[in-house]
Amino acid sequence: MDIVVIGGGAAGFFGAITSAEANPQAKVLLLEKTTKLLSKVRVSGGGRCNVTHHCFVPTVFAQFYPRGAKQLKEAFKVFGARETVDWFARRGVKLKAEADGRMFPVTDSSETIVDCLLQQARKAGVQIRTGAAVESIKPVQEAGQTYFILQLGSGESIKADKVLVSTGGNPKSQGYDWLRQLGHTIQEPVPSLFTFNVPSSPLKDLQGVAVPHARVRIAGQKLEYEGPLLITHWGYSGPAVLKLSAWGARHFYEQQYTFTALIQWLPEHTEERLREELQQFRQAHPKKNVATNPLFGLPQRLWQGLTRLAEVPEQVRWAELPAKSTNKLVEALLRMPVAVNGKTTFKEEFVTCGGVDLMEVNMKTMESRVQPGLYFAGEVLDVDGITGGFNFQAAWTTGYLAGIAMA
Repeated sequence: MDIVVIGGGAAGFFGAITSAEANPQAKVLLLEKTTKLLSKVRVSGGGRCNVTHHCFVPTVFAQFYPRGAKQLKEAFKVFGARETVDWFARRGVKLKAEADGRMFPVTDSSETIVDCLLQQARKAGVQIRTGAAVESIKPVQEAGQTYFILQLGSGESIKADKVLVSTGGNPKSQGYDWLRQLGHTIQEPVPSLFTFNVPSSPLKDLQGVAVPHARVRIAGQKLEYEGPLLITHWGYSGPAVLKLSAWGARHFYEQQYTFTALIQWLPEHTEERLREELQQFRQAHPKKNVATNPLFGLPQRLWQGLTRLAEVPEQVRWAELPAKSTNKLVEALLRMPVAVNGKTTFKEEFVTCGGVDLMEVNMKTMESRVQPGLYFAGEVLDVDGITGGFNFQAAWTTGYLAGIAMA
């Protein structure tokens, strides 16, 4: 074969289609070790497929990657979110943007994306084989030319001029051993995009309560993130936590997922402003019950939970609220400490940070600097984005650049 792509996910398909379209003479083969193609595309975004994010400025787009931001900046200028939208539109798939910037097919079905990729691969003449696990890649030099021998689990071997590795992230370090054997350095894989387990959470009985805007900070660290926050029966979730988990992935791993997070339920408020507003309310409504009249647009159950935490007596009115309780309420609203002990994988988000060291890859072509003729795309690289369509965009971009370079 001229080109063999290992891995039938988003990056692999994009690389295979791009190279076959750019060079119709090339014999392109895609190998997938399981029986399912594009399985992550199918389940992403709750079965709707969050294709990319509505941000057409490459330098801004790159800021959403805890790992790989610097290297992706230039790559997005060649093939970014705008090019992705156009690519699918030209092939009959229209994307729409939601209020939070996430982009989905107008059909709200990931099958639209899966069908499009399968159809384009067939149309471009890509050969596809499932149940074909590659166990090793051996570079061979002959008469000044390099080619590769791919050893399959079935015992079969395939000869290829160029190889694209797009096997996705692997949670286990030994999953990268076959790439280490080719001379590549691997950044140790650790989980990214997870929720916080708080077994001793004082608000555990409020599961399902969400606020549209909160700030979560890690005590003693510069790590913080703002966004929607959700209380769950195991702790805390929602974009604020998921995105923070991506930025702090290595730190949290080193801490063995045991640390203190501080929740600010009112991120717009300074302590001075908060005390002022509480005092104004107290003067305007001295007879109102503190616990049963939520302030600042906070959900009723959350407000009651926070007043309980601040040890505000249930029947007390604003006029009778002791200074000590006011101080505790301010603390609960601005710096509520939660003892995180463990993590939970978030639904269909299974992103790993770590992978092939980017210093060993030419990010213009995705070709290995260690082994010419070998290319990488997608999560096998030490690149990961926060939730919101960023990981798929990295897959389309790196797959496209590899595809063009191989063709």
